[in-house]
Order: sequence, then structure tokens, then C-alpha cells
Amino acid sequence: MTDRVVDDARPVSVDAPEPRHDQRDSSPAGRAPSSIGGSSVRLGDRVFKSLAAGSGGLLLLVMAAIAGFLIVKAWPAFSGDNAGNLFTTQVWQPAANPPLFGIAALLFGTVVSSVIAMLIGVPVAIGIALFIAHYSSRRVSTFLGGIIDLLAAVPSLVFGMWGLYFLIPQTTGFQKWLTDYFGWIPLFATDKPLEAGQYGKSLLIAGIVLAIMIIPIVSAVSREVFLQVPRETMDAALALGATKWEMVKTAVLPFGRPGMISAAMLGLGRALGETIAVALVLNSGFKINWHLTEPGGDTFSSTIALKFGEASGSALGVPALIAAGLFLFVITLVVNSVARIVVARKKEFV
Repeated sequence: MTDRVVDDARPVSVDAPEPRHDQRDSSPAGRAPSSIGGSSVRLGDRVFKSLAAGSGGLLLLVMAAIAGFLIVKAWPAFSGDNAGNLFTTQVWQPAANPPLFGIAALLFGTVVSSVIAMLIGVPVAIGIALFIAHYSSRRVSTFLGGIIDLLAAVPSLVFGMWGLYFLIPQTTGFQKWLTDYFGWIPLFATDKPLEAGQYGKSLLIAGIVLAIMIIPIVSAVSREVFLQVPRETMDAALALGATKWEMVKTAVLPFGRPGMISAAMLGLGRALGETIAVALVLNSGFKINWHLTEPGGDTFSSTIALKFGEASGSALGVPALIAAGLFLFVITLVVNSVARIVVARKKEFV
């Protein structure tokens, strides 16, 4: 009889009893359903998802309804205009016989005033955001942040009246100085010599007013972005011997670049659509004038506000203004869409 040799080094496996069929997890993911809430949790998730999707769809329907309304109401202006080219005509006479009007001057004034606002307001707003986020003490940052946010609650009419009754009288000398010493630049030249008292309502003043109005928006968004910079990244830059400014330049600004761009685009959307403040600091001229210090200038929003009262007396008066609103709607929609695309490039800011 041969003895069976048993290898002691071989592990002895003990077969666990196979679970019964009714105890096995039948879920697709192989996980048991949560014992807290059970099916009610999944039902709540489905309801919440449906409500969220419905809200997004409702927003799209509202936007489509606005666009459809503007197109329908503006169509008589497009079909009845005798200007030839709507985009190059610098005349606004929808009540004439035949009607003549175009958006060239309106588009020029809207874009130029908004660009001036961006050039002045965005650097100031980003500087304020950096100071609040990384340079000031907690008490100062809280106070200054509250003041900047409170500035966004000031009505547009107040900004317009301030620009009309304070800014324009106080800057006539400055505008004359720009013309006298920088008149060799076409933007600050004039067609004819002007006295100090003749300077006033111009695209330059409108851009300055808009710059002050967009500062709270750009500053608030940029501040929140700068506060999201990982502390480890800033500490690493400081540990390598970087100064505070070098740390901001190498760690904070690159991280916050998408947020700054989106904040600037949101501020641009505000500047493009501002109405009453721009209407108070501009004189209608309905012509493209590259001399920023000369009185005159028009934008889509200011034209709608100033001409709506007299538009009801003609067949194409209101449709022409609605057509101007349609172009402003398209421009603003494009600007905000670009801002959203920039924000979506980094998931941290979504």
C-alpha cells in the first residue's frame, strides 16, 4: 500500500457555499441597491433630471420665441426698405417716402463704444479682482468686494445722469487736450477746430460710462476664478523663490485665463446692450465718425430708446426699430455663446 504524500506548502482552499439564486445581486452593475431610500432615491433622481432637462428646454423655447417674434415683426422693415444695402447705409429715415434706413452707423457706434469700455474697464476690473483675492487683508477684501458688488446694483439711469451732468462737463478740457496734442491720431482728430465748450456727448464718453458699468461684472467673475487657484500651486511657486508678482504671473493668471476671458465676454454683452445710460451721453448723428471726441454717435440700444416715441407715426417706424433690436439680439447671443464655449474649455469653471 502506497502512502499518499501531502505537500504541506500547498494552500488548502475551503470552498465557500454558493449563494442562493434569490440572494445574488441582480443589478446590472453588480452592486446591491442602497438600503437608504431604496427605489425612492432613484425616483427622485429621475424626477429631478426631468425637471432640469425641462427647464433647459423651456429656456430654448423662450429664446426661439423671442427670435421668432423679432423676425416676424421686423420682416416688413426688411421688405420695405429702399436703401439698397442695409449694412452700409448711414441713414435712418423709416418715415420718409420712400423709406431709407440702414444699420451701418448703429453697428459702428455699438462696437466702438463697447471696445472703448473693454479697453478701459477690463484691466481695471482684473486689477481689482487680483488685489481683493491675493493682496488685501481679509477685512479690506470683504469691504471692497461688497462695494464693487454694490456698484452692480446701481440703475443704468443713475450712470447716465452722472455721465451727462458730471462727467461731460468735467472732461471737456480733457477731450480738447486729446485733440490738441494727439490730433495726429485719426481717432482724436476733428473735422474742424472746436472750442472747449463744444466737446461733450461723444463715443469716448459713452465708452467711459460703459467701462464703469461693466467693472462689477468682470471683477466679480474674475475674483471668484482667482480664489479657485490651488493653494499648493501658489505655495510651490513661492517655495521656488518667486516673488508675489511672479507667483501671480506664473500660477494665478495662467490658471484664471479662461475665467478672465469669459468675464470679459460677459462684460462685453452688458456693454453692447446698455440703453438709457448710452442714450443720455450721445448725440444722434447716424453717420460713421472715426473722431471719438467729436459730438455724435449712435448705438442700437440708444436709437431704439430715443426713436421709439416718434416711430408709431409711420408704417415702418416700429418694424425698423425691431429690426435694430434683432441685430442687437444676434450680436449679444453670439457674444454670450462664445463666453460659454470659453468657460466650458475648463471644467473647473463650469
